[in-house]
Amino acid sequence: MPAAASSAASTQAPQHYLGGIALRLLAMASLSLMFVLVKYVDRAGIHIVESLFWRQALVLPFLLVWIRATTGGFASLRTQRIGAHARRMTMGLVGMACNFGGMIFLPMAEATTISLSVPIFAVIFAAALLGEPTGWQRWSAVIVGFVGVLVVLDPGASIAAGFGGDHGMGTLIALAGAVMTALITIAVRDLGRTEAAATIVFWFSALSMIPLGLMLPFVITSHSAQEWLLLLGLGFSGAVVQMALTGALRLAPVAVVIPMDYTSLLWSIAAGWWFFGTFPAETTWIGAPLIVASGLFIAWREHRLHIARTKEVAA
Repeated sequence: MPAAASSAASTQAPQHYLGGIALRLLAMASLSLMFVLVKYVDRAGIHIVESLFWRQALVLPFLLVWIRATTGGFASLRTQRIGAHARRMTMGLVGMACNFGGMIFLPMAEATTISLSVPIFAVIFAAALLGEPTGWQRWSAVIVGFVGVLVVLDPGASIAAGFGGDHGMGTLIALAGAVMTALITIAVRDLGRTEAAATIVFWFSALSMIPLGLMLPFVITSHSAQEWLLLLGLGFSGAVVQMALTGALRLAPVAVVIPMDYTSLLWSIAAGWWFFGTFPAETTWIGAPLIVASGLFIAWREHRLHIARTKEVAA
């Protein structure tokens, strides 16, 4: 093996596909648990700003311990792109608020199905903002996915109702969350050119304390022991999600672990039934397979293109 190749290989994290898949599955199960807690926290009358504050604040200690254990120090947290991190933080808070809001107003399975449209929007934004080449195959997958989104949203019924009530509002909020999350993937992709994953996660959590901390005095209330347990669980599950997502990408390629994200729909259906006695609407059963098929094809296509680019570089 050439010296350069040997050096490059030695700096890469060891690849363990099954471990990466297991961590991604853990992240999806933890994400569903976190959203169950989001709904319970809202039912307890806790303002969404306060739930976001504790979600971020309680993540930081776990995150710092994890960074210390996996990197051996905090030198990796140094950055020369604090402005880019601040922009990612702003988008991240808006996206998280929308995702929380969608879960609060909608049944879990429906909100999760809408969130699975993120890869569809990511393809569009990557083409429009980054100029990434997008062939007819991926555009076809995007169209199929959009059909699935429209089926789930049931725009005819929503327009007739004027998008009124909790369900109509929740649909719009959940869709906004999916769009914002897709934009965040573009921002993170840009940051990833120069920053480690742990650095991106840390600065998102740390910087978000500024706006959330400024708003907290206006919404904070006293809590019972049970409510504090809910908030602690929200922070802990959020920490598990972030660390498992990052760890999965250290152990296996994106194309290997991304398909595991669709297990979140199974978890949300089970959690919605077990905790809240809700089942997906008929339109969700029809639209979800289209969205899942579209996302899986986009992931598979990206994997094939990556293999092709790797062969070209090796040649």
